[in-house]
Amino acid sequence: MPVTILGLTFLIFFFISFLSPYQLVSAYVSSPRELQAGNVEKIIEKYGLNKPFIFRYGRWLNAIVHGNFGWSLSLNEPVTKVLQQRFPATIELTIYAIVPIIFIGIWLGVTAAAHHNGAIDQILRVLALLGYSVPAFVLGLLLLFVLYGVLGWLPPGRMDQWAQMIYYAKDFHHYTTISTIDALLNGRIFVFLDLLKHLIDPVLTLSFLSWAGLLRITRSSMLESLGQDYIRTARAKGLSEKVVVNKHAKRNALIPAVTVSGLMFIGLLGGVIITETIFNYPGIGSFAAQAAEQFDYAGVLGVAVIFGIVTVVGNLIVDISYAIIDPRVRVE
Repeated sequence: MPVTILGLTFLIFFFISFLSPYQLVSAYVSSPRELQAGNVEKIIEKYGLNKPFIFRYGRWLNAIVHGNFGWSLSLNEPVTKVLQQRFPATIELTIYAIVPIIFIGIWLGVTAAAHHNGAIDQILRVLALLGYSVPAFVLGLLLLFVLYGVLGWLPPGRMDQWAQMIYYAKDFHHYTTISTIDALLNGRIFVFLDLLKHLIDPVLTLSFLSWAGLLRITRSSMLESLGQDYIRTARAKGLSEKVVVNKHAKRNALIPAVTVSGLMFIGLLGGVIITETIFNYPGIGSFAAQAAEQFDYAGVLGVAVIFGIVTVVGNLIVDISYAIIDPRVRVE
């Protein structure tokens, strides 16, 4: 994993190394004072931005290892601070999105397999195809237009202004940095409900686009399990179809589904850019879009590194969990 992360940072820096030193100075500094017009040449000399690629990469890698991702020109703050403030919001959105994806996707997949080639199976397959086909920006804009623009029910953003005044007050304790959990721990039930109201639209957008994939995987795995010899033996013993499906076939069929759920969680973290931008949700995805739009090179680099590290670490966790869930992997 360390070698993979090192190679990841090398590729990221390689792609931006074609920019001029004047465009990259913000990725090295830690305060706006250093970016004043008279200091740019000094910064280039200080960090060796006019030196060979390997030297520049080494200086940049040393900086991010020590937590310095540069200065964000789009938000006028250190990139590290922006990431610390916004990443919990993205984690929260992803957690709330993955829960319905797992439960609905697996339940529908099992239902489709249990009614193989029947009317229910055909309907669910059509819905899965629809889920695959609708782009995130289309669904997100439709939900925003109907549920907020027409009905005025679910506003964009993270919370209403009155809730912000309570959430950012001095007596409000941020125990976990996950806003909904902190609201409950502080006994602010109305703030909690307001936060949930703002999460519904982005969660629906992310969930609808992902549950279809889990449905297809669960359905295929269930059909494979239902064709095994031990299932035929269970049926020959006179067990009901409900017991055969839920107790025997479902247990083994969930192994790939659980693994894919972990990969989906990682994918959601990297795919929140469009959703967060549409709903003005202040997460790391909307920051990435804003940084790219305003040529904030330090911000883009910081987001790319964080998403890359999360992906690598997440894949490692999924590999380990697969060996824990499936004894056959440990035997092999």
